[in-house]
Order: sequence, then structure tokens, then C-alpha cells
Amino acid sequence: MSLTSMGDPQEQQLFNLTRTLLQQPDLCTLAQALTQHLQQADLACHAAIVLAADEQHPQVRYFGVDDSGEAIIKVDELAMAGGPVSHILARPEMLHCAAAEFHEVWPTLAVSGLYPAFGYYGMLPLALGGKIVGGCEILRLDDRPWSEKERSRLRSLAQVVALAVEQIQSRLNDNQHHELLCRERNDFRLLVAITNAVLSKLDLDELISEIAHEIHNNFGIDSISIVLRANRRHRLTVYSTHYIDRDSPVHDQSEVNEQGTLSERVFNSKKMLLLNLHQRDSLAPYERMLFDMWGNQIQTLCLLPLMSGDNILGVLKLAQCQEHIFTTANLKLLHQIAERIAIAVDNALAYQEIRRLKERLIDENLALTEQINNVAADFGEIIGQSQAMRDVMRQVEMVAQSNSTVLILGETGTGKELIARAIHNQSARNGRRMVKLNCAAMPAGLLESDLFGHERGAFTGASAQHIGRFELADKSSLFLDEVGDMPLELQPKLLRVLQEQEFERLGSNKVIRTDVRLIAATNCDLQQMVADKAFRSDLYYRLNVFPIHLPPLRERPQDIPLLVKAFTFKIARRLERTIDSIPAETLRTLSRMEWPGNVRELENVIERAVLLTRGNVLQLSLPEMMLPFQARHDALPEEAPPREGEDEYQRIVRVLKETNGVIAGPRGAAQRLGLKRTTLISRMKRLGIDKDKVLAG
Repeated sequence: MSLTSMGDPQEQQLFNLTRTLLQQPDLCTLAQALTQHLQQADLACHAAIVLAADEQHPQVRYFGVDDSGEAIIKVDELAMAGGPVSHILARPEMLHCAAAEFHEVWPTLAVSGLYPAFGYYGMLPLALGGKIVGGCEILRLDDRPWSEKERSRLRSLAQVVALAVEQIQSRLNDNQHHELLCRERNDFRLLVAITNAVLSKLDLDELISEIAHEIHNNFGIDSISIVLRANRRHRLTVYSTHYIDRDSPVHDQSEVNEQGTLSERVFNSKKMLLLNLHQRDSLAPYERMLFDMWGNQIQTLCLLPLMSGDNILGVLKLAQCQEHIFTTANLKLLHQIAERIAIAVDNALAYQEIRRLKERLIDENLALTEQINNVAADFGEIIGQSQAMRDVMRQVEMVAQSNSTVLILGETGTGKELIARAIHNQSARNGRRMVKLNCAAMPAGLLESDLFGHERGAFTGASAQHIGRFELADKSSLFLDEVGDMPLELQPKLLRVLQEQEFERLGSNKVIRTDVRLIAATNCDLQQMVADKAFRSDLYYRLNVFPIHLPPLRERPQDIPLLVKAFTFKIARRLERTIDSIPAETLRTLSRMEWPGNVRELENVIERAVLLTRGNVLQLSLPEMMLPFQARHDALPEEAPPREGEDEYQRIVRVLKETNGVIAGPRGAAQRLGLKRTTLISRMKRLGIDKDKVLAG
């Protein structure tokens, strides 16, 4: 670079000035240092740097200082772009004019408030790499134009200013590049850390807690939520963590209606939503809760879609009281974090489904094993040609193809489960095995868990999740045997499943929908139980949609020979015996018997006869076979009639004392009072009779 010769003192002064200008950290301080020099040299009272972006972008940047030394940076796309700098870019020579001419040519700039009062205006072109990039703007208080000698010094000074501008821009670009690299490095480290943290969590609750922890620690955001669509339509499950107390964050899980929520907008658009919420805005329950939690402060919300391909899995919802926390850089990083979270959520949901299916498979295997083990106890296909059984089978055919609830009524041992299997096998649900549960065989405390399932930790001893029978029977049939023995407190839950086709496992508020066809059976008089308040009337009406009454064996004696033959050959084959003949007298004798235990009792008698038979003709010792029935009937105590002047309360108390508190069984109080066990228990509750107090008294 060549400079005009000004003599040794002036050259030294220019050298010192050059060193001073090159040491300035930014363009505003450069303009300030240049102003001070021009004022000392009486060349100008004010200086500024004006740079044009490029030919394609008319944007102009102004760098200067005000009278108090405060930096002024202004970016303009119109007024300054059409001002003196456009003249400099077109004609690379010094521009100078009086204030009046400046106001006339550029009136918009003159009234912009950017310039102090001046009398004469000048702009020197700044060249970098042989290209004009802008100008050095100078002002004089008076209206004196610059002399030729002053213009020569100013041109030399402009070369130094151009060199300083180039160095400052280069240094700033290097710093910006370095800061960008540092920020990218830190962002990359953060992404790796969050990726490792969240992808290692397969449990959904643990994953969401880890997500909230990482976002709070790295961004200072105090309310973090993951919103997923619930099993029920138009419902959202919101998993939230709020850092009201940094050491003890508040975790919350709730289910809300999707309609009208901000999350609904994101689910529909699949795009980010960023907005400020005020208390006066129309708010959904979650946003209203945020205002209550943070003292009605303005909430800045950022909702990011969690995408898996083209499908949206959920929404990452971030809320903060500070308005400027979601900067452009932060939003870019949060988008990348949301992509990682979406993968983690997808994995967790897949793992949850695999675990559910695995546990369901285990429970199905257990249930099927239980049923397979009990197949031997069933008496195979339905056997019977009597009119009573033909009526039953006609009812089975009528109801099988529907999804209606069926209530099978009959004494113990009449084959209620066999009828339930026939209904299932003739239905459209026969592609899946029927699931069954005996309500009387299950302790009351475990019956609810067996029906609806439980989560791990739901009660003492619940070390793993358990799938209930209603969930196992989805798309199939559920047979509830001895439904009359179901505890009263559990009956409303059964009623809800029948009405709504949904339930929750014990220890969970997650609603599970199920498509189950219910077949119930009982040997109890449900109508009498309803009258005695021992069974809910609404559940009875829901179960009694299509009742089927099974006749006891004594009412269809013509079927007994068929049953005897079928049982004899089946049992003989199982015991590896050969019996090919049954005496006619044996069949007539068996047909005349009462059979209090019905078909099940008949099968047991035949099995005993097969075991006692020597040879291939069934041997039945009639006196020996009759003895248990007669002995049982003879041993039964007589019914206790009411005594004169004795009311129901006094009679029950007396009989309880006479039976030593025994309620059920052939010698129990229910037998002596001529009542069913459940009916007696119901009446004792209604009359306030405590068995222990009666015996103690």
C-alpha cells in the first residue's frame, strides 16, 4: 500500500494512528478512535463506518458512536442502501457536499435521527481486495469544504481504515467461527449424552424421568412433559415433571381430553408450536395448571412433535416463565433432541408392547395348561336325547352366534361348563380358546387380581405384572363359573366391564379396552340373592340377558343309559381296561336312582365300578353303591321349625348355637333353616347377627 508523503513527523503520526486503529476490537470502537483523531486534526467532528453486504443483498450496516460514546449499530435495507453508499459503490471516489444538498438529495436519511447536526458531509470509499465494500462517513460542524490537501490526507487515512476494517472483520469471523465450532462441539456432546441416557431406558416411566432431568439440567426448563395418545379415543396421557423444588421434582401422570388442547394442534400439523400464554387466554386444563403452579406468570410454551417416519408418536411439551429461553440456537438443538427422544419413546412403547404380549403369552399358557389339565374332568361331548336336553341345545344354537351375555343356571354337576364350551365353539369367537375362572375356588382377595390383572408393586407380593382373565379373553369368551359367589364389593367392577368393555389393572390408572363375550354360570338362586341384598340387582339384570336352565339328571332319566355307556368306555380306555358289556339290570337300576350330585356323581360311580370290575362285563355292587346315598340322607338333621313366639332373628340365633356356629354343609345352620348358605349370610348381615358374639354369649 502506498501512502502520500507527508514528511517524517506526519508519517510517524500516521504510523501511530495505524497501530491504534488496527488494535480496535470492533467497528464501533474503530469509528470512535477515528472520530477522536479527526477532531484532533480538525478534519471532522464525527466519523462512522458504513458497509454494504453484497450486490445481491441491498442491506447496509452502520457502525458508529453517539455523543456519550455508546455504540450505534444499525442495519437498514432501504434508506441507507439508497443513500451515499450507493453513490460510492457506483463511483469509487470521495463524496462531499454541504448539509443543504445532503438534506435535498437524501431527505429520509436527513430526518432519521442517525446524524448529529452538521454543516458539511463527506464519505470516503473503503476498498478491500480491490473491491469497494462501503465507505467511511465524516461530518464537519461548519460548512467548510475540505481542501485538496485535506482530501489527500483523508484518502490516505481511508486506506488505513480499510485495512483496520479488514482485520477486525477477519478477527470477528475467526471468533465467530471458533464460537460456532465450540457450540457445535458442545451441542454434539450434549446430543451424545442425551442419546446415551434416553436410549438406555426401556421402561416408559424411567425414560420420561430421564428426559426431564437432561432437559432441565442443560436448558434450565422447569416444566417438561411427554404427551402420548391414550388407549381410549380422543384421550391423551400426559407424563409431566415440574422442577418447583430443584431437589425434589414433582412427577405427575394424568389423562385429559384431546379436543381443544395445544397438543391436538401439534398432532394434526406435525409441526413445532411456539407461543406465549397469558392468564387471560382460553386455556386447556394442563395450561391452567401451569399458571396455578407458577403464580400466574406468563408461560412460554414450545411443543415439538415426536416423529417416527411420517407418524407422530407424541408431543414434547416444554414450558418456562422466561420469555427468551427458546432462542434460535436452542430450538435447533431441541429439534435434534426431539428426534432422539422419538426413537427412545418408540423403543419404549415397542418394549412395553413386547413385554405385555410376552406376559400375556405366559398367562395364556398358564390358563391353557390349567384348562388342559382339567379336560379329563369334563365328560366330553354333550350326551342326551331327552326333550329337556334338546331344548337346551336349541337354546345354545340360538344364542351362540350372538355376542349376548349368557347365564347358565343349574345344580352342581349338571354340566354348565360343557354348555359354555358348546356356546363358545359354535360362535364366531371359536378361533381362540375360551378362558374360564371359578369364582368360588378363588379367595376373595385374589379374585379381583385374577379377573383384571395387577401391576408390579400393586400389593404385597406383587413382584411382577400379571395379565387378568378379561385381558386374556380379548376377542374370545370368558366363562365365569359360580358367579353367585362373587363378593359384593367386586360386582360393580364386573358390571363396568360388561357395560363399558374397559377396566384397569390393580395398581394402575391405565384404561384397557377389551372385547369379551361373557358366559356366566351358577347353582345359586340369584333372584333370591338379589331380594336378600346378597347380589346386585343391576349386575343380575346384565347377566340374565339369555338364561339357560340345565335340568338335573333326575329329570331326564332316559339319558342315564347313554351317559353310563359313554362314561364306561371312556374311563375303561383311560384305565387301560377292557369292558364291552353293561348288564341291562345295571342300567335300569342306575336310571331309578336320585343322583343328587347329577352327572358328575354318575361319572364317579361309573369310575368306581370300572375299578371294581373283574372281566369285561361292568360289575356294579348295588347295595354297596346305594349305601353312601342312603347313609347320607338318613344322617341329615331335620329342619328346625320356628318355635311359638320366635321371630326370624331369634330362630337364626338359636340354630347357630345348636350347630355350634357351623353355617354350611349337611349339618350346618343353613341346612336346618332350609336356606342356602349365601341367603343365610345375607340375612345375618341384614339383622346384624354376629356369629362370634352369638357363640360367646
